[in-house]
Amino acid sequence: MSAGNSRLEHVRDGLLNDLLAGTAPIGSKLPNEQLLAERFQVSRATVREAVGALVEGGYLLRRHGSGTYVTSMPTRRHALNATMSYLEMIRQAGMEPGLRLLSTRSRPATTEESDDLELAPGAAVREIERLRTADERPVVYSLDRVAETVLADVPERLLSSSLYALLASVGSPVRTASAVLTPVVADDRLAELLAVPAGAPLQRIEQIDFSGVGVPVMRSSEWHVPGVFELRVNRRS
Repeated sequence: MSAGNSRLEHVRDGLLNDLLAGTAPIGSKLPNEQLLAERFQVSRATVREAVGALVEGGYLLRRHGSGTYVTSMPTRRHALNATMSYLEMIRQAGMEPGLRLLSTRSRPATTEESDDLELAPGAAVREIERLRTADERPVVYSLDRVAETVLADVPERLLSSSLYALLASVGSPVRTASAVLTPVVADDRLAELLAVPAGAPLQRIEQIDFSGVGVPVMRSSEWHVPGVFELRVNRRS
C-alpha cells in the first residue's frame, strides 16, 4: 500500500473509531481540518479526503459556513459509492473478518472482460475466487478478474488479503467504481458456499473498479447474503 493511502486510511479509521466509541456522537461537530491534521500528523489535504470519504459514506455531513457534523453511526452498512475493503468494513462493523482463497488461475479474458478492462482480445487475466466471512459466517462470495500483467509478480499467498491494498501496492490504486445491483437466488453451489438454502435470495453486484485516471483495474462479481449488511447507494442531484 502506498504511504498516501496508508495515511488516508489512518485518518478515516481513526474518525470511524471515534464514532464507534461514542466520543463523536450524532449531531456533534468535528474539529477543524487543522486540528485533525495535527492530531493524525498528516496534511490538511489528507484530512479533507478522509472526511470526504465519510461524507460519501453517509456518516458525516458538511454544512457550508458551519462545519462538518456526525449524522450516523457505523453499522453493518456499506455505501456503494465509497470503495472500501470488505475486510475493513466487517472489522468496523464490530465483527471478526475472515477470508478464504478458494482458487486462482490465469486464463484468456472473455470478450466482455476484455471490453470492461480495456484489454487486447484474448489477453490473460488473473481470476481470483474468494469467500469472506463475518464472525465465521459466510457473507460474500466473489469472483475478481485483474489483468495478468498487473499481478504477474504477486505471490498467491497475498491474494488472501485486501485486493484494494494489493492493487495499490503494485501501482494500480482503486479510486472509483461503477456497480450494478441485481437480486438473484442461490443455486446449489452458491447455497453451499454461503451456507443458505438453495433458492434463497441473494444480492449480486457486478462492479468495475477504476484508477484515479479512469483506467479500469478490476472486474468483480459478488454475491451477498442479505440481512448481514445494508448495501446503501448515496445519490446526488
